[in-house]
Amino acid sequence: MFVKICGTTSEEDALLAVAMGADAVGFIFAPSPRLISPTVAGDIAKRLPREILTVGVFRDDAPQRVVEIVNGMGLKAAQLHGRETAEQVQWIRERVPMVIKSFVAGDKTLSRARDFGADVLLVDAPSPGSGQVYDWKLAGEAPDGAKVLLAGGLTPENVAEAIAQAQPWGVDVVTGVEASPGRKDPRKLRAFVAAAKGAAPAPYEAKGDGPYDWQVDR
Repeated sequence: MFVKICGTTSEEDALLAVAMGADAVGFIFAPSPRLISPTVAGDIAKRLPREILTVGVFRDDAPQRVVEIVNGMGLKAAQLHGRETAEQVQWIRERVPMVIKSFVAGDKTLSRARDFGADVLLVDAPSPGSGQVYDWKLAGEAPDGAKVLLAGGLTPENVAEAIAQAQPWGVDVVTGVEASPGRKDPRKLRAFVAAAKGAAPAPYEAKGDGPYDWQVDR
């Protein structure tokens, strides 16, 4: 089970997530209590093991800015969390190593998500970042065979149930592992990763020497 820890604002929390077994670390560049500057995020990313997927999270940014930040800061993926069109997502995907496109659970657009050309589809609550729980089974509306990253209201206590209901490829968490907005709680982080990995319906077999070789699995 692929685990992404998002809303990272410090090197300490990024290294903590990696030490606890996370496969990816996300940096938010959209308006949020967890906003981080691209320069700081790039500096943190350079200090992480190369097999860790470093993700820049954007919301309705100009495609050119997304590409400039991801490539300029040495990040490995762009996560698009707004109302980006299929054409914009495709344009970005042609210029960065990997794209994660978010969709709101229950949105009709999810059923035609393949049109966007993203590598991974993130299914989130109607109010992203709110910690709101929703019907995780709605993630099943994604196209067959798509890599689905489940987000929204996940905590150490409910992530196993969410995985059982949605059968996703991976999970993404922010609020559920925080001590306060932008600051991770070590105990919650450890418990979340352990619960998610333990609940995986089948072990994920990486094709490299790390938990997720994003370069090979493109």
